[in-house]
Parts: sequence; C-alpha cells; structure tokens
Amino acid sequence: MRVGDITAALEAFAPLRIQEDWDNSGLCIGSPEDEVCGVLIGFDCTAELLDEAVEKGCDMVITHHPLLFKGIRQIRPGDPVSDAVIRAVRAGISVYAAHTTADKVIEGVSGAMARRLGLTDIAILEDEGGYGLGAVGNLPCPMTGSEALAYVKEKFGLEVVRSSRPLETPFRRVALCGGSGGSEIPAAIRSGADLYISADISYHHFFTPKGFMVMDIGHFESEVEIVEILCKVIREKFPTFAVRISDTLGRSNPVRYYY
Repeated sequence: MRVGDITAALEAFAPLRIQEDWDNSGLCIGSPEDEVCGVLIGFDCTAELLDEAVEKGCDMVITHHPLLFKGIRQIRPGDPVSDAVIRAVRAGISVYAAHTTADKVIEGVSGAMARRLGLTDIAILEDEGGYGLGAVGNLPCPMTGSEALAYVKEKFGLEVVRSSRPLETPFRRVALCGGSGGSEIPAAIRSGADLYISADISYHHFFTPKGFMVMDIGHFESEVEIVEILCKVIREKFPTFAVRISDTLGRSNPVRYYY
C-alpha cells in the first residue's frame, strides 16, 4: 500500500480543493510514493501520538488538525510542533491532516454533530455548491433552552456547557459548526435557527439577539467524532488494511476542566 492510496481515499471523501484558504490540510510530511504498512488516526499530531505510532508499527499518522499550520522558522527540541516534526522525520512516518476539508462535507464534523443530536432535515449551513461549513436541522421535538442544554450535555457526554441565556419558548431549529465557529453566528441567524452550537465562542457573542441563543460545547468535544469517521472511510476502502484509532484519543484533549 502507498501513502497516495490512503490519501486518495480520504480526498474522495473530503477533497483538498474545498479547504479554506488559510488552512493546511493534506500531506505535510512524506511522499505519496512512500510505502505504508499501518495507519494510526488521532485528533492532533503530537509527539505522543507519533511515539504511539512507532510503538504500534504504524508508518502513517492521520489527524484532524494539521501539524504544520502556520509557517515555522525554527525546529528546536522542546517546542511541541518541533518535537512532533523531529519524531515523524526520524521515524519515517508520513503525516496527513483532514481539517477544513472534513469540516465542509456534510458527512464530516458538523454533520456528525447534527446526527448525534438526532436532527432531521439536515442541510449545510453555508452551502458552497454541495460543500460548506456548518449544518442546520430540526430537533426531534420542540424544547426550551433549559431542556436543550440538558439534551446537548447528554448526547455529547458533557459535564459543562457555556451558554447564553436559555430561551424560554420551545423551539426546534438548530445550527451547528464544529471547532471555532463564532464567525458563523450570522449564518446561523439567517438560517432561521433559534440555537447555535459551536466552540471557542467569544464573550461578546453571548450577547444574543432576542429569540436566539448560543452554546459552546468545547473545541475538542465538537470535533472529535471525525476521528472515527476518517477511520471508517479507510476501512471501507481497504477492509483488510491495518488502520487503528489512537488508544489515547479520549485523553488527548489539551483543555482541562476544574470544578
């Protein structure tokens, strides 16, 4: 199996051409011609994930977030990105990221959020001809803001949610965007959604218009399901190929909550 065979399967699912201009999805370390015997999939490409790949005999790592996101001027031990680059190059591990490519397909990040909530009539929030950021749909039954908070916490397995003032009148229309989605609030309002669920929402965005509320469920929490989706894409294309999800995925969120 070649690296290019794996990337072709991923890009049939989430084409590189649809990524945002500022993004760096795709193959950032390695060659499409490199041979690959095993793939390890995680959320962020960290030195720890690469150590796990070496331990498990995997010579390709796939993550949601890109390892190389902005230009780097130096590679020096002790810096998290540098440490990951050094480990990957020394071990001969190819590194690939499906970031906004996986955000902009309805089978990807935001669609997974919508399906987890059991939304119906799911559509792309900002449709760009079949691709686009976010999703919008209807709750299985009308809920008040307080009921929706409890429902979202249950469905995503959350202990904490940041929210604007809960709506008192029952509603059904919900918009979602995985990751840092504050910029999509206007699109959510235009879509007719009463509730917008995303992450990394800034303080000022919690001052919402009347009849509209926002919830911040956490960056990792909103996107982590993409790891299983990417694994499924590869397994369906190559049923006998060695692809696995990181054993430490559930502990890899860098954000810690204290109560």
